[in-house]
Amino acid sequence: MSIRHLGKYNLEQKESFLPNLLGVIMSVVTSSLSGDQEKKLLSLFGHVRLSLLYKASVQGYTAAAFHARCNSQGPTLVAAYNKAGFLFGAYTSKDYTQNGQPINDDKAFLYSINDERKNPLRVSSANGQYGFTDENTGPNFGALVFLFNDTATVQYNAGNSYNFEAAHMHGDDLQLTECEVYRVEELGGCLTKTWRNMQWTSERKRQLKEKIKNYKPDVKSVSQARVLLVGPVGAGKSSFFNSVNSIFRGNMTSQAICGSAGTSLTTQFRTFTIKSGKSGEPIPLILCDTMGLEEASGAGLDMEDIVNIYKGHVQDRYQFNPMTPLSEDVPGYRKHVSLKDQIHCVVYVVDACRVSLMSAKIVEKFAAIRKKTNQIGIPQLVLMTKVDEACPLVSEDLQNVYMSHYIQRKIQELSASLGIPVSGILPVKNYSQELELNQNTDILILSALDQMLNYADSFFENQPEEEKEEL
Repeated sequence: MSIRHLGKYNLEQKESFLPNLLGVIMSVVTSSLSGDQEKKLLSLFGHVRLSLLYKASVQGYTAAAFHARCNSQGPTLVAAYNKAGFLFGAYTSKDYTQNGQPINDDKAFLYSINDERKNPLRVSSANGQYGFTDENTGPNFGALVFLFNDTATVQYNAGNSYNFEAAHMHGDDLQLTECEVYRVEELGGCLTKTWRNMQWTSERKRQLKEKIKNYKPDVKSVSQARVLLVGPVGAGKSSFFNSVNSIFRGNMTSQAICGSAGTSLTTQFRTFTIKSGKSGEPIPLILCDTMGLEEASGAGLDMEDIVNIYKGHVQDRYQFNPMTPLSEDVPGYRKHVSLKDQIHCVVYVVDACRVSLMSAKIVEKFAAIRKKTNQIGIPQLVLMTKVDEACPLVSEDLQNVYMSHYIQRKIQELSASLGIPVSGILPVKNYSQELELNQNTDILILSALDQMLNYADSFFENQPEEEKEEL
């Protein structure tokens, strides 16, 4: 739902909807790090990934905003930017908890990066033990206190805990143009043995494609399995459909709208049929796309709409209205449904880069959907997208996906968070900027589709015999 749609609602609805909409827009933040800055920052560590937690220009130059997003996040890095062209800040391996005490951390350090220096400046504490003071202020590393007095400034206290020349650290410019905090996650290396067997050959790709094209539901009344994709805004639902469509067409396609935005780009319920080749027959699988889940109440996909989708009442191209769930008297409602109209498998789509950063509200929405889905009896899987962006080892070679410590850890974390067994979590890479198909990418996606059809079979097996025989 975009701002231009507000005219459709009365004043009371506008007043309740606008703060929610702005809250969602504000929640989507991107890093200010240049490629060179990120490379230099990463050189200060081993094999790590930086995940943005807090951005002051979006969430406020206040200690409260900082602590709300950065407390109890484990190792973190402060990144402060000034007009003098310096990127400087601090790292701690300890949690922020606001306990009012000095925190010992022999791994803590201050750093500075600018274009004139080839390598970053790195400064450990004078006694080798002090890390920071865990107060209810901005990050307080003694010599540098960020977000001083809830402003876009840094307080410099010469000779306090860390020793350095001010001109070398920040160019004597303590006014900030931006302040960010990143979570620092150890990636680990490659496992000695793959933890999930996968064949990466052209023959395996051919076998998977043929198996999917020749799939037949064990129910006379159903010719195509219907799989619903559900997930947060930007997780990659629409990109997954485009990737599947590209594989079966044999060239890149972009039928479903996808991109990056604060609110869901998908505002309709869509049922996508996939053809084998440009003018070939449809494969026996329909992928259903929905609005993304959003944090704000009254935004994104509504629970009542989800249930109506499950039961087959929502017609293709129905325009979602987060404030008014679909009802029988609304155009787009299918009154008479059969097994072929229902959803046969639900797939939750989650960005691998956001697994540790999913908000409590999104996790709660997933839990509510899981509970309702279990009650209705629909099998569920998880598609963990963007594995190449989450792990450099996988980016280098997609065949490392089941050898990566980090990806294995993210899958285990996602399993615990969503209550889905590890066996039901499928890592994939969607096509996003490629111009040509890639065999490894295709095999991961086709393997995921194969599992979806297996789970749909479980749904059909659980149906009463009389429904299976319907024609």
